[in-house]
Amino acid sequence: METGDLEGQMQARNAAAEALRASGVNPYANDFRVTHEVRALPSDLTGMPNEPEIPVDAPRYAVGGRLVQVNEMGKARFLFLRGDHGEMLQLYVKADSAEAFAVAKSLDLGDIIGVRGPLFKTRKEKRALKIEELRLLTKAIRPLSGKVLQEGHEVTDLGMLYRQRYLDFIEHPEKIQKVFRKRAQIVSGIRKFFDERGYVECETRMMMSTNGGAAARPFKTHHNALDIDLYMRIATELDLKRMVVGGIDRVYEIGRLFRNEGMDRSHNPEFTTIEFYQAYATYEDLMTLTEQLLERLALDVCGTTELTYQGQAISLKAPFKRMTMQNAVGENLEGKALLNAFEAKVEATLIQPTFITQHPIEVSPLARRNEKNPRFTDRFELFLGGREYANAFSELNDPVDQRGRFESQVNAKAAGDEEAMDYDEDFCRALEYGMPATAGEGIGIDRLVMLLTDQPSIRDVILFPQMRPDE
Repeated sequence: METGDLEGQMQARNAAAEALRASGVNPYANDFRVTHEVRALPSDLTGMPNEPEIPVDAPRYAVGGRLVQVNEMGKARFLFLRGDHGEMLQLYVKADSAEAFAVAKSLDLGDIIGVRGPLFKTRKEKRALKIEELRLLTKAIRPLSGKVLQEGHEVTDLGMLYRQRYLDFIEHPEKIQKVFRKRAQIVSGIRKFFDERGYVECETRMMMSTNGGAAARPFKTHHNALDIDLYMRIATELDLKRMVVGGIDRVYEIGRLFRNEGMDRSHNPEFTTIEFYQAYATYEDLMTLTEQLLERLALDVCGTTELTYQGQAISLKAPFKRMTMQNAVGENLEGKALLNAFEAKVEATLIQPTFITQHPIEVSPLARRNEKNPRFTDRFELFLGGREYANAFSELNDPVDQRGRFESQVNAKAAGDEEAMDYDEDFCRALEYGMPATAGEGIGIDRLVMLLTDQPSIRDVILFPQMRPDE
């Protein structure tokens, strides 16, 4: 649509709205009461009357939605309304219903309307509602380009759709059902899974005076009243472990994290995770729990554990494969050299769910040392489809060891590592009161939604992904 054409159409629609106001009609009415969602209307055509045979006492239905198409037929019109869940409903109005027919002639595509009347069966064996009352409820001032409202049309300007998610949903209503309603189902399913197992949901701080809980570069802000710099949290870990110290043996939080890092198909600067902690458990216990969680979510959301993600067959049927990082790399390396070799050579090859265990202590500042080989930690990451989905470990609860790990992080930061953690004295003090042996885990919910809805990019499963400003 050319800019001039757009401006002209918007001017015409604004003028129509003003004309309605002048005649005493509110173009943004709020006095029409919907009695049914479109998807809740009867759909069985058996026994549904033809239009000339509609009984006087036939049930009347009041529905609302967006006008997406108009077919003129001389002294009659078929209008097509799209309701919630993307459901479509044909509407039929005849010239002998003078008031409703006049309103129908004045409408523009994209307008929100309310209609009332009985249902009938068309000559083409389709369900339709005969309009007895037609109301304009919201005048759409900005028109949609081309045939975007019609079934089967697809807009490919992803930058526009990510920035204007409301427009994306108007043009591709199937995304609401296929992705974002499923996302809500996934989050609800995760919450139910942990509630059933006695976990307590907590909400911890989003702004911290120290930066810790993960290896990541933070966002920094300033609190004016306290005149102190704060960091947007990069993890919920340290606060949730404080809750375990305080006596909540099973705790979890579903929430947003913020990391000032690069963006790609699997990274967004703000993202959603669940972190959970269980006292008197080990990281091996959490591997079993993770298998149970993913298997259940797959069955609830997809109806099967046998998925296809971007053309690759992936099975979430437990148990998952387990191997140490050294065995996965196949070389006798240590520390960051081992991690770098794993990321470069192995990570992308892990298509089926695989727990990679025994991470080097140098890259695991909060994990418990392995009793048999203290150069490594009791930690795992879960990989599938070539990327990480979860990170877990038996937690470090020795305050002396923890202080030493924090000191190593401080030295790393002084040497230029922007992802190193701060020294958190209050967390060390909490450990000095005593934290039971605990296992904890974080799972990226956005990536999990990508997997279960077969979406190629994290931007496709976040309502408002971070974008450069629209110039």
